[in-house]
Amino acid sequence: MTNGVGYVAVAGQVVVVAAGGPLLAGWMRQVRAKMEGRVGAGVLQPWRDVRKLLRKEPITPVGTGPAFRVAPALVVATVAVAAALVPLLSTDTPVSGRADLILVVALIALGTLALALAGLDSGTAFGGMGASREMTVAALVEPTILLSVFALSIPAGSTNLPAIVSGAVHDPARLASPAGLLATAALAVAVLAETGRIPVDNPSTHLELTMIHEAMVLEYAGPDLALVELGAQMRLTLLLGLLASLFAPWGIATSASWAALALALALFTLKVAVLGAVLAAAEVFWAKLRLFRVPELLAGSFLLALLAVIVSYFLSGES
Repeated sequence: MTNGVGYVAVAGQVVVVAAGGPLLAGWMRQVRAKMEGRVGAGVLQPWRDVRKLLRKEPITPVGTGPAFRVAPALVVATVAVAAALVPLLSTDTPVSGRADLILVVALIALGTLALALAGLDSGTAFGGMGASREMTVAALVEPTILLSVFALSIPAGSTNLPAIVSGAVHDPARLASPAGLLATAALAVAVLAETGRIPVDNPSTHLELTMIHEAMVLEYAGPDLALVELGAQMRLTLLLGLLASLFAPWGIATSASWAALALALALFTLKVAVLGAVLAAAEVFWAKLRLFRVPELLAGSFLLALLAVIVSYFLSGES
């Protein structure tokens, strides 16, 4: 590239995900509070919580090893790298050629694996239980994400995410096809499971019979807990942004232009805020599934993703 727009776009994506993650979490809590008739703590409350935790003394349980200590930083780092690769604001960046679907999913899975190992490393019953449940969910979620996006990659002829998004921008009709609709439904369920939202998990519960993510991080405190919470909020922002980029790609910059990048930033903020508000509103009316029903839901989403791949293959063959 002849100018720095691409580098600014990459840095902007990372900054937006890192700084916007807590804001998105606060926005969703505020929407849910308003619908439940409560005042709410405000959109900035997650940032205040992170600041408070960062000021506390770090505490490491006796007997834990490197897996427990490295996991919080690794979770944040993997999401930050994935945010640089996923075309949230622009498809024309210096790292566009390396933004492969499999690499992005592997980075997300690496963060999940790090937390699961940390839960086991803590040596507690809750940690082991949460790690077991998390890996059970991940075993169905990661293939669903791969297949649902792979269904969109067949018309594009590449698993490169910027190429998929760029093709969808220039040919939006493919998103309204049967394959696009099936892939949308499958990826939406996978995002709910990957981010630990209702009906798969409840991020605000500490009941041992229902919690998945929270069970793995009960032993964290202080700055480590701040990183874990920040990583979870960044992951939610990244996956909602990925969902918006794949199925509502309008406004994403496809050229090195400052004006296009500014418009993409504004539209990305709007799309993620709308998706977050819809998700928060839906959680008011949804009930959490029983733990043994969660694999059925995830298996159904995997089947939808598989059907999307099959339909996309036949439609591309006919064209």
